[in-house]
Amino acid sequence: MQIGISTASLFPGVATEDALKKIAGTGADCAEAAFATFYEYRPEFSSAPAMQAGKVAVHSVSADAFNFESNLFSPSRRVRGDGMYWLDQLCRSAQKLGCKNYAFRGCVRNPSERADIGFLGSCLAEAVGFVSGYGVSLCLRNAAGFLYDRPGIFSALRERIPALSGVFSMEGARRSHYPYQAYIKDMSRSISFVYLSDVDGEGRVCLPGEGVCDFGDIFRMLRDEGFGGCLMIRAGGRPADEASLARSVGYIGELFSKIF
Repeated sequence: MQIGISTASLFPGVATEDALKKIAGTGADCAEAAFATFYEYRPEFSSAPAMQAGKVAVHSVSADAFNFESNLFSPSRRVRGDGMYWLDQLCRSAQKLGCKNYAFRGCVRNPSERADIGFLGSCLAEAVGFVSGYGVSLCLRNAAGFLYDRPGIFSALRERIPALSGVFSMEGARRSHYPYQAYIKDMSRSISFVYLSDVDGEGRVCLPGEGVCDFGDIFRMLRDEGFGGCLMIRAGGRPADEASLARSVGYIGELFSKIF
């Protein structure tokens, strides 16, 4: 089991390349490069000396929620083509970083509309197959307002796409107002890694160990479902400093050793 930190936990105060260097000093085993803009998706960015020097191992990458992932689900061939261009750029960047996982939100969805699993599944299958050619696994993340916005969608998609992996996001479950247990069950035995975040008494997102979430209950359920992937701290909203991140890594590590 690895404990990682996403650069999203330091955004927007710290640039991606600098965030990776800071994460390397927290005791984390790995990191996620949460690319924030088209400028960062290009392989030229990931191969630049600033990204390659002294960084922690990169476990996963992610893209900005509204940049190009929705394009991949357009009925327009040209719009999908634009999405595939940037997907290609992101995968080439992942290769440069030695990264094997891509956390994917997919298209923006109207929560009042029924999901067209046939159409969505065909578009997603194309993306899964495309990224696999780069040695990258597409991992569908539960996220309110996007493709996987409620329990049941992942399992329905995986019936059509056996290679599909999942990312369980605590924040995504909170924002969707569905119980996190339902998401873990829906992705059972297919969770590649987990996004960890906490929430304080006023409902503000914070680092694990700084709020009121019962991580023990979550970890026990993950253990019972056979989870053995990476625990990735991703708490956006209030940029964290190195000392706070190090404390959160220690908190997760101590709790993990008691439960797993």
